[in-house]
Amino acid sequence: MSVKIISDSTCDLSPELVEKYGICILPLHIVLGEDEYEDGLTITPDDIYVWSDKNKATPKTSALSFDAAADAFKEYLDAGDDVVCFSISGHMSTTANVMRLVVEELNAKDRIFVVDSENLSTGIGLQVIEAAIMAREGKSARDIAEAMNTLKTKVRSSFVVDTLTYLYRGGRCSGIAALAGSALKLHPKIAVVDGKMLPGKKYRGNISKVIMQYAADMEDAIKNAKGDRVFITHSGCDENTISEVKTYLESLNVFNEILVTRAGCVISSHCGPNTLGVLFIEK
Repeated sequence: MSVKIISDSTCDLSPELVEKYGICILPLHIVLGEDEYEDGLTITPDDIYVWSDKNKATPKTSALSFDAAADAFKEYLDAGDDVVCFSISGHMSTTANVMRLVVEELNAKDRIFVVDSENLSTGIGLQVIEAAIMAREGKSARDIAEAMNTLKTKVRSSFVVDTLTYLYRGGRCSGIAALAGSALKLHPKIAVVDGKMLPGKKYRGNISKVIMQYAADMEDAIKNAKGDRVFITHSGCDENTISEVKTYLESLNVFNEILVTRAGCVISSHCGPNTLGVLFIEK
């Protein structure tokens, strides 16, 4: 018997990492007007930006479907595998509840363990990779889930946004705040705390310079990070800016791996283009 690691698509792991660690990805859904798409399968973030700007609206996102979760879980149970599955924070989506309902329906509480990541994007991805490593080491699904429920409190996820337009359209900031932010060229830092997105420092100026200042401001926290890996996750940033952030992180000599990933459709639809985050696990 082996342990299969599953995550919803908001973990924002690249196809290469998904293959490397043998992860099963279950897509959330994106709704553009009357049309529905599967995150990462039938739509791209750039498609979303085009639609959103044309329609002056933010796409709706919906949780993982019950049937999709049930089909995936049953496949691995039938193959003799136990399962640890990860969801985006329960404060942001009902996906974790959908997974739990499926577990109850399958009467598989001793074989399928749901982890509410209390995070988003590669803040989930960090947990998923750690779980996959433990699975390869032969740890049980129960032990992996228990370890991840402890580890998730040490994940540090934040990002800085270029525009407040998408957060405003999605109801995550007021019209006045978005207007003022645009006029003053403000770029807020958003951090995930206890499963919720909370605003932090507000930067001003060119987004490339802002991103570098954001990264530099985290130096002390980064030096207290677990050294295995760090993610630079972005929603479509300039390659030079990404390279500068990577070079800066390399200069700190903290991480064995610096992984660059592109945010998927769910995350991108809420934060908009030119958003970048540095995500890691605290010691």
